[in-house]
Amino acid sequence: MDTPRAPARAFRPHYDPEIFGRFAETFARFMGTARFIAYMTVFVIIWIALNLVGIFGLQWDPYPFILLNLFFSTQASYAAPLILLAQNRQEARDRVQYDQDRDMNVRTRADIEFLAREVASLRLAVGEVATRDFLRSELRSLLTDLEDLQNDEGEHVRADTAPRPGPASGQTSRTSRSRGRGGRDGSP
Repeated sequence: MDTPRAPARAFRPHYDPEIFGRFAETFARFMGTARFIAYMTVFVIIWIALNLVGIFGLQWDPYPFILLNLFFSTQASYAAPLILLAQNRQEARDRVQYDQDRDMNVRTRADIEFLAREVASLRLAVGEVATRDFLRSELRSLLTDLEDLQNDEGEHVRADTAPRPGPASGQTSRTSRSRGRGGRDGSP
């Protein structure tokens, strides 16, 4: 009396919910096919034909076909819960997929917003950088200035080669002094 009794083992069938769930999904998928409808149609036609004609005098389910109705009722009573179980499992999978899709959408949206900010900052930075057209116009302007300078030097050189009284032989010409270096060929 002072020691408790061991709990009585109740007989409960053990089943794996995952295996049973997969069976329910397979069953529900099969019941939703044209093959199942064709099999059931053939079964009912044979059942009715055998019971109306009575081959070998056997008519186990006469005209109101009560046994066939009982068979359909039993099939429906088992099919409905199996189909509901399959739908519940599909709903759980859909919910997980929905959560994953929502998380992915949130990450994608954050990435898009980040990229939009980056593009906006790049646009601002590019606004401060010289564009190709600006560089081209500046280069054209420098080229024009350089050509004008060369034309001016060409006129000065022609004017310098003309004989005129000028400085003593040791002094350099005005154009080479203004350049700050020797002549065109680099000589002083």
